Amino acid sequence: MTKTLPTRSSTKMARPDRRTSERHGRFAETVAALFLNLKGYRTVARRFRSPLGEIDLVMRRGSTLVFVEVKARRTIDAAIMAITPTARGRLLRAAESFVSRHPQAAGMRLRFDIVAIRPRRLPHHIVDAFARDR
Repeated sequence: MTKTLPTRSSTKMARPDRRTSERHGRFAETVAALFLNLKGYRTVARRFRSPLGEIDLVMRRGSTLVFVEVKARRTIDAAIMAITPTARGRLLRAAESFVSRHPQAAGMRLRFDIVAIRPRRLPHHIVDAFARDR
């Protein structure tokens, strides 16, 4: 008699592998960028990286430069809670780095938004999400 080992599909993984998470994150950022484009925003940069942090999307609307954090979660509350004070600090430092590298951004109004991507729902755009922090 031979033993049958459980197949990979029948076992639960503790957490998704890194590539799946990366692919899901990129998809969420694409959905958020398209959603904001439809609302009149222009994409300036995607996945801006500096030694100080990363910004998912940098968008422009008129004279406002918007730094967007995209979160794919089941609920809006979960998306908001996923942005910890430490993550906010990294975003702020990354934004400062972006502005220092792009002199044309120096005279613009700066804003930080959140776009929550939920399954089978339209994205939820939270405008000026860090206004209370200033």
